Amino acid sequence: MIKQLLRPAFYIYKKNKEFRRFKKALAQQEGKTLKVVVGSSDIFEPGWIPSEWHFLNLLNEQEWLTYFKEDSISNILAEHVWEHLTPEDGKVAVRTCYRFLKKGGRLRIAVPDGFHPDPTYIDYVKVGGSGAGADDHKILYTYKIMTDILEQAGYKVQLLEYFDESGIFHHNAWEAKAGYIHRSIKNDKRNADGKPNYTSLIVDAVK
Repeated sequence: MIKQLLRPAFYIYKKNKEFRRFKKALAQQEGKTLKVVVGSSDIFEPGWIPSEWHFLNLLNEQEWLTYFKEDSISNILAEHVWEHLTPEDGKVAVRTCYRFLKKGGRLRIAVPDGFHPDPTYIDYVKVGGSGAGADDHKILYTYKIMTDILEQAGYKVQLLEYFDESGIFHHNAWEAKAGYIHRSIKNDKRNADGKPNYTSLIVDAVK
């Protein structure tokens, strides 16, 4: 009972803490290159501005205008965020990012890979899957679906890590300074044997 009573207060405290951290990071980057993490969940690298949906919603451009000018952000990073949006909301979200990225700016997206050949992986990440957070997944992306959505929004797409229809893994070198992805062939400990046991579909979308 005590936990039930305290839970709402904890969530309010957590949200306020996340917002204060966002404002502090935003102030520290004033006049510098703007690099934003959406849905950071307390995970971000130095020099990046961490944000959460309750004050910087990808579906609400007016919230973005409160803190950013159009064509002002160099990098936007979203690791395992887009799968929590409906397909239609995902399209809205890429358009929001496009509006606020400067020309040549980069949106880096990592999501579970729908062409991963391991059935256990797919069961873990699919809509309603067994993995943490999968009960909220709305779509399982493949490189084809993601590329199509981004190109329709006007981006030039660069595929960084992905499985193709034949279950073959493709990896193109990418720099962490443009967005560090934890669930990747190089950075996830589950791939310590050199095999892509747990990877993400990772794409760069350039304005």
